[in-house]
Amino acid sequence: MNKIVNKTAVFAIVIGLLGMVLAGCSDGKVQAGEEDKVLEYNSAPGNVSFPELALDLGYLGDLELKSIGTTTGGPESIQLTATKQTDFGSAFNGAIIKSFSQNVRIKSVIGAYGSDKNTYIGAYVLDSSEIKAPKDFIGKKVGVNTLGAHLEFVLKDYLRKGGLTEKEIEQVTLVTIPSANAEQILRSKQIDSVLLGGIARDLALDRGGIVEIFKDIEVFNSEFTAGDYFFTDEYIKNNPSTVKQFVEGVAKAIEWARTTPREDVIKRLETIVEKRDGKDKIGNLKFWKSTGIAQTGGVITPDEYQVWIDWLVANGDLKEGQLKAENLYTNEFNSYYKP
Repeated sequence: MNKIVNKTAVFAIVIGLLGMVLAGCSDGKVQAGEEDKVLEYNSAPGNVSFPELALDLGYLGDLELKSIGTTTGGPESIQLTATKQTDFGSAFNGAIIKSFSQNVRIKSVIGAYGSDKNTYIGAYVLDSSEIKAPKDFIGKKVGVNTLGAHLEFVLKDYLRKGGLTEKEIEQVTLVTIPSANAEQILRSKQIDSVLLGGIARDLALDRGGIVEIFKDIEVFNSEFTAGDYFFTDEYIKNNPSTVKQFVEGVAKAIEWARTTPREDVIKRLETIVEKRDGKDKIGNLKFWKSTGIAQTGGVITPDEYQVWIDWLVANGDLKEGQLKAENLYTNEFNSYYKP
C-alpha cells in the first residue's frame, strides 16, 4: 500500500537557508571566461519538457541537456537550482515569489506551463463522494503534489471565494502525495479529493469513476501561464549567451507545439521518450492537448506575477510593496518579446 507523505514547513525552512548556500557554492563545470554549454536539469519520467522538445527539434544549437534525476515539484526545483545542483528549473510563479522574498536570487526567463481550456488543474473526487461545494471540503483531506505551489493556491482561492473563513480553511488538510500515485490514492479512499493536471488528469478521467469539482481557470476567471523556467542571477551573469540560446530555443519549441497539428506533436513527444533508456512509457502522451502557455513564445507579463504577489500579501506571507513584479523575471533573451 502506498504511504501518504505529510510534509510540513520543510520548504519554508530550506528557502530561508538558500541565500547563504548560494554564496558558498561553485559548480566548477567550465573554465573561467567560458560559458556553460551542458545544462544540468531534472526531468519527468514519461513526459517531455519544452527544453527537451527544443533539443530534439534542433533549436538549442550546440547546447546539451543532461538530466541528473527527477523532481517532485517546483519548490524542490527552486532548491536544486539555487544550490547549483541543477542549472535551471521550473516552478509555479507563486513559489518563485515566496523564494525570492527569502533572498533566493533566481530569475524567470520564459514560460514553462499554464492553464487553458484544454490544459488545466482540476479538483477531483470519487463519484460516490459527498463533496459537491466549497463547504463540503471542511474536515476533508486533499492531495497535492507539493505544498506552497500552484495546487495549494488554487484550492485556497476556491475555498475563499466559496465563502469559507480562514479558520474553516485550516480544517481542510493538505496531504502531499507522489504525482504518479495520486489517482490510486484517491481511488483507495486514503484521501477525499485530489488536484490533478495534464496527462495525469486526463488518464484518470479516461478510467472513469471520478467527478470534477472545479478547475483553476474557473477560479481565476482566465487562461494564464502559471509557471516559468528560471536560472540564478549568478548563472545569467556568467552565461548570458547560453541563457539567450536556451530561451530562444524553448520559445521556438513552444510555438512549434502551439502551431503544429496535435497528432504530429504527440508523435514527436513519443519519439523523444522512446529514445530514452527504455524505462519510460509513452502511453500517457496520447492525452497531450495543448501548451497551456498564454503568451506567444512564452513571453512573461507583469500580471503573471502581480496576481500572486497580491495573493501572498492578502494571505499574510508578504508585506504590501515588499516585492515588485518586474524584479522577478526578464524577457530580454526572448525575441518574441515586443516592448
